[in-house]
Amino acid sequence: MLHTLQNNVLKITLADRGAELKSITAVEDGTEYLHDGDPKWWKYTSPVLFPIVGKLVNGKYRAEGKEFELPGHGFARTSNFKCIREEEEEVVFQLKWNDDTLEVYPYKFILEIAYILKDNRVELVWTVKNDDDKTMYFSIGAHPALRCPIVEGEKFEDCYLKFNVAENSSRILLLPSGPLSHDRVPTLSGKEFDLNYEIFKGDALVFDDLKSDEISLCSRKSSKSITLLAKGFPFWGIWTPDKGGAPFLCIEPWHGHADFADFTGDISEKDGIRKLSAGNTFDAGYAFVINN
Repeated sequence: MLHTLQNNVLKITLADRGAELKSITAVEDGTEYLHDGDPKWWKYTSPVLFPIVGKLVNGKYRAEGKEFELPGHGFARTSNFKCIREEEEEVVFQLKWNDDTLEVYPYKFILEIAYILKDNRVELVWTVKNDDDKTMYFSIGAHPALRCPIVEGEKFEDCYLKFNVAENSSRILLLPSGPLSHDRVPTLSGKEFDLNYEIFKGDALVFDDLKSDEISLCSRKSSKSITLLAKGFPFWGIWTPDKGGAPFLCIEPWHGHADFADFTGDISEKDGIRKLSAGNTFDAGYAFVINN
């Protein structure tokens, strides 16, 4: 089922499956800011990554003395959420543990995702509750696919990223199988980063030391842009398919990341993992700002 929120600036569409944002459209001129989910390139538009971000070594992990399997980015993006509140400018979805989730993830959780429309902003709030009687371990992240270029007739290479703080950062290299290596390559320098498909031949750009909490997708040829505001996220990914030609770019704030290739420990020992005591909640969020 689809849900729609609209004000005098933006119209957004949301799906129960994955509690996924499917569209951000400017009311004035109909400009679309999200990828359309064409499976030729990528079948998602803005999935929520939970209870892991990225891939596990051999698709497996250890928790509570047992071995479990999870696909890359976890199961939330393919799960059917329940819409628990729908108002004029806010929708809230919920995913709760069940027998099926316990087979692959041994913690009782409640994940709520709220979407709030405010003028030219789309705000998202994630609330993770530990519904168990033991400490739970998890990661959560965003994976929005922003149209790139935004304006028809422009090219991917006309676009660039603008950071709100000057960066001097090296990317952590991903291995072909999905986990992270410990190798780094100098990548960002200054407040702007020009885009081209060649830089994604080695998969996503992964960072753990960005100082910025605002990243804007801009064009050298037009004024339309979209800004991602994400405060307090320790990891970021920037991605487009490595085959080149895809009409989108993902800007991804994360709490957590893929396994390092040499990681063999329990999930509680994983780098970047979030720890949540029984009965407690974890809140995080980010926002899109549309600049016409």
